[in-house]
Amino acid sequence: MYFFDNVRHELPHIYTKYQGAEAVFSMSDVSLLSGDLPVSRTRLIQTWIEIYRDTLLADWVLAVKGETLFQVDPLR
Repeated sequence: MYFFDNVRHELPHIYTKYQGAEAVFSMSDVSLLSGDLPVSRTRLIQTWIEIYRDTLLADWVLAVKGETLFQVDPLR
């Protein structure tokens, strides 16, 4: 997430990077908004979003306001 980033996609989303590729995923329905990643990584990220959706959505509210985010366990 980037601070104050609610204009480009207008809905809660996260940016992901993998081996030089970048993609943006919706937190609401875990859809791919832009970019391209291997299918296995896309599924992993979508599962991670589903597991941590409540925390990610809370972080989204904080990020839009420029406030400190909650810690979320990374992908493993």
